[in-house]
Amino acid sequence: MSVDAFSAHLERPCGRGHTPEGACTGAAGGAACGDVIRVSVRIDPDSPDGRIADAGFDASGCGAAVAAGSATVALVRELPLLDAARVGADRIAAGLGGLIPAKRHAAELAADALARALGAAARTQARLVPVPSRTLVAMSGGVDSAVAAMLVAEGGEEAVAVTLELWSDPENDGERSCCSAQAVRSARDLARSIGMAHFSIDLREEFRVGVVAPWLSGHAAGLTPNPCVRCNGEVRLDAMLELAARLGAHSLATGHYARVEGGLLRVAADEGKDQSYALAALSPESLARMRFPLGALTKPEVRAFAERRGLAVARRPDSQDLCFLAGTTRPAFLARHGELGERPGAILDGEGGTLGEHRGVHTLTVGQRHGLGIGGGAPLYVIATDPHANTVTVGPREQLRTARVSVRDVTLHRDAACVDAVKVRYRGRRVPCRIEGATRAGAHARVAVLTADPQERTAPGQMACLYAGETIVGYGTIAS
Repeated sequence: MSVDAFSAHLERPCGRGHTPEGACTGAAGGAACGDVIRVSVRIDPDSPDGRIADAGFDASGCGAAVAAGSATVALVRELPLLDAARVGADRIAAGLGGLIPAKRHAAELAADALARALGAAARTQARLVPVPSRTLVAMSGGVDSAVAAMLVAEGGEEAVAVTLELWSDPENDGERSCCSAQAVRSARDLARSIGMAHFSIDLREEFRVGVVAPWLSGHAAGLTPNPCVRCNGEVRLDAMLELAARLGAHSLATGHYARVEGGLLRVAADEGKDQSYALAALSPESLARMRFPLGALTKPEVRAFAERRGLAVARRPDSQDLCFLAGTTRPAFLARHGELGERPGAILDGEGGTLGEHRGVHTLTVGQRHGLGIGGGAPLYVIATDPHANTVTVGPREQLRTARVSVRDVTLHRDAACVDAVKVRYRGRRVPCRIEGATRAGAHARVAVLTADPQERTAPGQMACLYAGETIVGYGTIAS
């Protein structure tokens, strides 16, 4: 470590206590280490490359935190936005002449604070000149998004990475979640390792209001909603598309396994990993600006590509689908966040007779077998739930089967005559079907989907995805 560089920043800190007018601020640190660093940046609104017109910082705790904040400000002032987004802990430590391991945490905190400040500034102040060869890439820190980013970059385009922080909860396992603070840091390190500018965007409030709150209220109403569909269709992808426009990127690429054809979603080549179901609520206007580089690849091919490129995440396990449930259970989460604790009620048979007691309607879902606490006899499944009466009705498996599915709040991109299959579970299969009646493209309050053969009913609140061949031509919510 260079004592001279470190001492200069410690004794004459650059921009300490200065918050530029109209600046965006990011903070990192807290009770765990006792050090806190706040970095503030302001973008020149007239600069075509988003030059950092001014920056400042404040810090409390050890001297290394003060020095790291000062070095960060000195590094990013007057830099174009995308260059500033390449400044990480290594650059900050180098600006201090190197740091011993015991003081390395200060550079990491400063990098975290800078990333949050730059992300906020990019969302609210940036207006970069459009560059046809620039693509924004959603990076989660996993192998899929890393390979998607490399495919974009190796195609001759300028790949800029973005990671969203959607949820923060001490009860969660941040390593298994694609949207935790740990995931953001991992994705940023990965992006920098392959030379990409990286932005982290804090969407925790939007996610809480737009995804988690409806999921909680849906369970309280006896439904089993699919939060991933709402998240993709209304929260995170729209936010990234808006950021792409602000950064002058012509498109947004993600690591989803899906394809686009004729302006509509098409299932991925690897149907075992296909994620088009969870993307179905995206508008055609949004899809026109999106790319899915993995759509024609299989998962083994993606991992093999990552290994050939020496990516450290080549064998990293996939993240959990419901990111805010990573490390916890659905009942525990509902009790902790939705005030939906135990509310015992009767488990009934088809004739209304009492067979046992449940712990709460919200803890069970249609089609569920385990966890009923009813022993002996033939297996019983949840046939229906009634949150108002606080009862659960169970019966034999054959009572779940139906050839008619009522779907509400339907969007059809094509006339219903072309619909030949429906998918009612994320990991389910496409089932041959037709739509009852002559139904034109557009929005419909409710339609009846008639399957070729009786199928097991899916919990109300899940999505029904409508297909013409391999193309998604509509979607809606399964009604009670």
